[in-house]
Amino acid sequence: MAQQTGTTGRTPLNRDRVLGAAVALADGIGIEALSMRRLAQELGVVPMALYKHVANKDQLLDGMLDLIVGAIVPPAPGTDWRSAVRQRVLAARSALLGHPWAAQVLQSRARPTPAVLAHTDAVIGIFRSGGFSVDLTHHVMHALGSRLLGFTQELFDDSAGPATPPALPPAALRELAARYPYVAELAAGATHDQGSVVGRGCDDQFEFEFALDLLLDGFDRLHRQGWTSGG
Repeated sequence: MAQQTGTTGRTPLNRDRVLGAAVALADGIGIEALSMRRLAQELGVVPMALYKHVANKDQLLDGMLDLIVGAIVPPAPGTDWRSAVRQRVLAARSALLGHPWAAQVLQSRARPTPAVLAHTDAVIGIFRSGGFSVDLTHHVMHALGSRLLGFTQELFDDSAGPATPPALPPAALRELAARYPYVAELAAGATHDQGSVVGRGCDDQFEFEFALDLLLDGFDRLHRQGWTSGG
């Protein structure tokens, strides 16, 4: 049966439908396997039909990212600045965790997309409306870094490694513990979470919120002190 050029059944093809289908497809097959041709097959159209709505693969990825980031739920009006930032950051984390490929695409963009800029602007606005100076807000945003969109870039990210660490004989473990006692101590006392990207044995969500709360506490202290970078 010949493919349709702009519709599947009676549903017209439009930009929102293309982006929604691309997000669903990437969730299912992974971002590396996503292509314009594969997306066209999914929609039941010829590939050229897609180019009426997205100019190329990069524009498709930008649009997919904006679809996700644009759905971040904002805090209720009147929420104090600390709670508002915390809620918005955790809402961003929830949105990106629902699409495992989103952080990778976000990091690959040469410049922020409109929805990412809007999210960033909203967070800056929360600090400024909360009485933070432009100077302090500038440094606060640097400190938040990738946490602004709900993820962290860890020093030792072993998420691409094997699912479980290789077994070591007891003698080797004792030797490692003797050489690196504090590393061994922390590893032995960590909370179990096999899916962690922070490090095996760590609870990602707890560690993320722990660091976020420390930062917010620090921001609050500096704000109350009237801190400036020139001081």
